[in-house]
Amino acid sequence: MPGIIGRKVGMTSIYSAEGKVLPCTVIEAGPCVVTQIKTQDRDGYEAVQLGFGNRKEKNTPNALKGHFKKANTTPKSKLVEFKGFENVNVGDTVDVAIFEEGEYVDVIGTTKGKGFQGVVRRHGFGGVGQSTHGQHNRLRAPGSIGACSYPARVFKGMRMAGQMGNKRRLASNLEILKVLSEKNLLIVKGSVPGANGSTLTIKK
Repeated sequence: MPGIIGRKVGMTSIYSAEGKVLPCTVIEAGPCVVTQIKTQDRDGYEAVQLGFGNRKEKNTPNALKGHFKKANTTPKSKLVEFKGFENVNVGDTVDVAIFEEGEYVDVIGTTKGKGFQGVVRRHGFGGVGQSTHGQHNRLRAPGSIGACSYPARVFKGMRMAGQMGNKRRLASNLEILKVLSEKNLLIVKGSVPGANGSTLTIKK
């Protein structure tokens, strides 16, 4: 499906026609440049590659410099492929005009990284006051993990301490509340994954 690359600005709230307060996210969507058009004959599939965000010339590999030069554009920091575009050419600009208010979109982003976290924060274990699994004197510890002479190993997927966040996540069916074309802004209902300033992919 067609889409666009954007950047999360932050969250706010607006009033609906019925007077309800709606939590929403402001996204700077585009403008994006068509940097390549993939074809069935040459690439084995059809897609349109969009570029978003500026990148310093000195930090761009020579191969990418030539790639952007073909599209007659400056180096871009983010490249994403989309399917479903029609009647676009290399060098064209895609902006928020492809969306309409009331449409529903999927937003893909990378969640905030929380680092290495214990079981209380990562999985919501009871912790203080709700000691279970044979805990004694260790109020935020995971307790027994169930291994004995059988199976003599820890089962995969056991809820334990570890890396939390920093994962690619999809928020589905978010309603577009407003499209501000003059400022390249999309306002969608609800929250989207990622920190303010992080890059997002918005698909119809």
